[in-house]
Amino acid sequence: MTQMKIRNLDDLRKLRESSRDLSSARSGGETMIIVGMGTCGIAAGARDVLSEVMAELARRNIDNVAVQTTGCIGMCQDEPLLDVIRGGQRVTYGRVKPEDVPTIIAEHVVNGRVVEKLAIGRAD
Repeated sequence: MTQMKIRNLDDLRKLRESSRDLSSARSGGETMIIVGMGTCGIAAGARDVLSEVMAELARRNIDNVAVQTTGCIGMCQDEPLLDVIRGGQRVTYGRVKPEDVPTIIAEHVVNGRVVEKLAIGRAD
């Protein structure tokens, strides 16, 4: 996804449609990745993180992982946020950079090992 400057309502609609296309392309599976796409997340670089998630899953031919987006959850200071839900456990990664995504997918999504240096929260 390329970065676009939102200048009017039509730009915002186009962005919404392109985000839907990205997230709806990945549904189903036992593992889910959720990227915070509130205005705080977008301002912090969540679009690039979401694009890298989709690209990394495609590079690895992983098609059984659902990818969703969500709005602000009140942890704006830690954006971009990325959650991985795997095996009933939810781990939240904070201040995620696009270059962190391949590590999160390789370690956590594929091998089930939490990337401790980026994890900021867990829920079982």
